[in-house]
Amino acid sequence: MHHFLFGIYPYIALTVMIVGSIARYDRDPFTWKSSSSQLLRRRQLVVGSILFHVGVLVIFFGHLIGLLTPIAVFEALGISHGAKQILAVVAGGVAGVMALAGGGMLMHRRWTDPRIRATSSVMDMLILALLLAQLVLGIGTIFVSLQHLDGEEMVRFMAWAQGIFTFDAAAADHIADAALVFKLHLFLGLTIFLLFPFTRLVHILSGLAAPVRFALRSGYQIVRTRRQARARAGAGR
Repeated sequence: MHHFLFGIYPYIALTVMIVGSIARYDRDPFTWKSSSSQLLRRRQLVVGSILFHVGVLVIFFGHLIGLLTPIAVFEALGISHGAKQILAVVAGGVAGVMALAGGGMLMHRRWTDPRIRATSSVMDMLILALLLAQLVLGIGTIFVSLQHLDGEEMVRFMAWAQGIFTFDAAAADHIADAALVFKLHLFLGLTIFLLFPFTRLVHILSGLAAPVRFALRSGYQIVRTRRQARARAGAGR
């Protein structure tokens, strides 16, 4: 079971996320939105959104850089495993608390306001609940990490993550003895990836792709009015 959850399930989750997102954008582009309800309880929305999104972005890019950067790069920069571990605990802890506080405000707003709840789907509530649970588990891993400030625990997860992306069949072996809270954190994270294309989370991709679309000018649309068409037709007579 361990090998399936951490050696095979990651490929299933990532494949569904990528293929599902492309299929949704191609087949149902009008559902590619965040379904805003910003006119209702706006102050709570603004504060909660800022805390949640800033915290989640710091966590996401922290995980991305921390797990997928080759260990040799950190060693070349003179960053020890212990220093990297402490940085991850401090930055991740602060960002995690911010995101959890903001997410709690958003959940409270969506659950307690009948008007907002009426416009929320079951999947909206489910994915927000899963994100909050993931944040709780992430904060929970900090207490285990504080017992391994030498950084070796983090090195194991780096080896696992990089092994997944290099198709190492033995990647799951690196975290076989990891604490249960870490394994639950990884499993729930992969499950969120799996559900990604079926939720409003897809709008995140639009934000990440916006600079590229702007640079390529693919976001512009040329509109020709009937007045311009009649003017050209008159000029041709």
